[in-house]
Amino acid sequence: MFTGIVEEMGSVKNIVYGSSSIKLFIECATVIEGTVKGDSIAVNGICLTVTELGEKWFAADVMPETMRKTGLEKLKPGRKVNLERALRLADRLGGHIVSGHIDGTGTITGLKKEDNAVLITITAPKQIMKYIVQKGSVALDGTSLTIAEVTSNTFTVSLIPLTRGFTILGSKSIGDEVNIECDIIGKYVEKMLKGEILESEHLSAEFLREHGFM
Repeated sequence: MFTGIVEEMGSVKNIVYGSSSIKLFIECATVIEGTVKGDSIAVNGICLTVTELGEKWFAADVMPETMRKTGLEKLKPGRKVNLERALRLADRLGGHIVSGHIDGTGTITGLKKEDNAVLITITAPKQIMKYIVQKGSVALDGTSLTIAEVTSNTFTVSLIPLTRGFTILGSKSIGDEVNIECDIIGKYVEKMLKGEILESEHLSAEFLREHGFM
């Protein structure tokens, strides 16, 4: 579990390609502190397991399913990435609850300067947009952000100078792809309302309807 508060920008050291998977080597400084093999680190918002460790670098194996759902295939050696270690129970939850499981990708289709902020507009597919709520939360490349505006197929977030300088979002351009993780609470609510979560004898969709909760 993560918070979407990026700890540092690392860089891709090397990529070893399999037939439909990769082994990713990341140069870093902060997130390697206290890390051991088997720990989780979010790379551009993607929860990856540390399989190798060195001095100021770690490696992670990326399976085919992760490659299909994310923009990792576009990474090249030298490319900057957002990094965050897994949340500890004693940490402050400065962002929102982020699982590191990407729902899909979107494309930057708008950039607009507004005083000290930069507005980024993302065009995303229908399966992403149904979870996008104005003033709700979303994680873009692992960065927790608040949604400012929503249309049928786009949403806009606003970046303060700190976010632009401390994450890879500050260097994005129109046409760039971003990894998107929608708010996990919204996904659970949708599943419950559809009656897809196992219903107990006493709590069901019908029970909630009868008592005015739906």
